[in-house]
Amino acid sequence: MKIVIIDYKAGNIRSVDFALQRLGINAVVSADKEILRSADKVIFPGVGHAESAMQQLKNADLDTFIPTLKQPVLGICLGMQLLCSHTEEGNTKGLGIFDVNVKEFKPTDSTDKVPHMGWNTTQDLKGELFDSNLFDKVKGNDSPSQFYFVHTYYAELCKDTVATCDYILPFSAALQKDNFYAAQFHPEKSAEAGEELLKNFLSIL
Repeated sequence: MKIVIIDYKAGNIRSVDFALQRLGINAVVSADKEILRSADKVIFPGVGHAESAMQQLKNADLDTFIPTLKQPVLGICLGMQLLCSHTEEGNTKGLGIFDVNVKEFKPTDSTDKVPHMGWNTTQDLKGELFDSNLFDKVKGNDSPSQFYFVHTYYAELCKDTVATCDYILPFSAALQKDNFYAAQFHPEKSAEAGEELLKNFLSIL
């Protein structure tokens, strides 16, 4: 199985690569379109500023290319946000896979810390409703799963939401539409639950 991680100078490429190595997968890290198109699965990671990340994609002509991919694609953190229509971070237009906007967390009292950082519970898991079964075995006995989050911006709830999290307000913890899957949390940093989710993604046909 050929797994390709999109290389656009995103901050968590290596941690995603290491997580896949722990699963016995030697991924290819590349921005080459032919290599990406020939992949069985594509992972679109990201840590950093949305505006500069989108510029990196544009510089490599990946902004118009990524939406044409037909194999399963997994966006992680900033990768998920860039798959959305628009983000308030740098007033940046996204790739438009998911018809939803990304907003900045606004603290409502002194206990609200931004960025949202650390372990938090995902709820309303709907992976079982899709052929992907992205959350199959992750939640175990129908209990919520804990994943590791680090983000200042969040995707609003929408028709493509397949998991939610509540921090200051409810937001999309995961999205899914056609062959595009996305997680706001970091599965590569989320211990057994994250490992199980990556296994589920790798098993998608």
